[in-house]
Amino acid sequence: MNVKQLLRYVGQALAYAAFAGVIGYFSTSPAYVHFPADQALIRLSLRHAGQLKDKCRERSDAELAQLAPNMRLRMDCSRGRSPVRVQLEMDGKALYQETLQPSGLSHDGASTVYRRLPVSAGRHEFVATLNDNGGAGDTYTSKTTLTLLPAQVLVIDFKAGADGFLFK
Repeated sequence: MNVKQLLRYVGQALAYAAFAGVIGYFSTSPAYVHFPADQALIRLSLRHAGQLKDKCRERSDAELAQLAPNMRLRMDCSRGRSPVRVQLEMDGKALYQETLQPSGLSHDGASTVYRRLPVSAGRHEFVATLNDNGGAGDTYTSKTTLTLLPAQVLVIDFKAGADGFLFK
């Protein structure tokens, strides 16, 4: 073995040792804290289709006669849906507020939101509102008071109809 080969092997050994040292350091440092001990987490998750933008109209017999047989539906309804406005307040302050556009190429799908909101643990009053008709006023409103423990996860979901918002 000549000196050139020996230097090459020593250089490789030093490079491998440096690489192993870096991997070893980052496997333990810096310390990772998944979630602060004094906070709770709110997960706001909903999927809701807004109401139709335009009202359906009834086609006349003359209009139906002009259509192909497979297209002869009495009611003519547009596909577009209204945007959905969602607001979540905690202790009188807005925690989340957004107007969600309908999905789909024709804007005829559901509006979807998923947010993780870290908050301080303790007793809080929540007010959740949703408007799905594009007008003034809120279609659904739910109020509740909950005590959140440290590291607790509160899931806020939405079911249309009588249920409205669900706090789990």
